[in-house]
Amino acid sequence: MRDPTQLARIFKVLSVDTRVRMIELLQRRALCVNALARALDVTPAAVSQHLRVLRDADVVTPEKKGYFVHYRLNKSTLEEWREAAVGFLAGAERG
Repeated sequence: MRDPTQLARIFKVLSVDTRVRMIELLQRRALCVNALARALDVTPAAVSQHLRVLRDADVVTPEKKGYFVHYRLNKSTLEEWREAAVGFLAGAERG
């Protein structure tokens, strides 16, 4: 049986559409807060709040480049999440 706390955390992090859109943008390349804010049409402060949640969940990792911090996806975390979600949803399919 999968850990229900882990599954709930995964779905909670992904339950906000702005975070999902951020992950989609970061799949293409690493971006800084201001680039994400422009692409998402939200404030840099809002982006920072969402990035904090994604960092705490180990979905994104910061990389300092000069004066800016660029964020990239942690592919291993996303792979673990994919496996957990597929396993959970496949169980619902069997039941």
